[in-house]
Amino acid sequence: MQDVGRLLLVFGVVLAVIGGGLMLFGRFNLPGDVTFRSGAVTIYVPIAASIILSIVLTVVLNVIFRQK
Repeated sequence: MQDVGRLLLVFGVVLAVIGGGLMLFGRFNLPGDVTFRSGAVTIYVPIAASIILSIVLTVVLNVIFRQK
């Protein structure tokens, strides 16, 4: 039962970090993020933000799963 509690706690922390990152990246346009505007349509492609998020999640998940 303690393992389930730890797992839920870790996932909660990871979700909080992801949420904070999304809020942060929503305020700042990183170099490499592309925005297309045409009339009333705006398309935002967060290439740099996706790469940074991928690196952070890879490190976090490797640390979590290598402890077992």
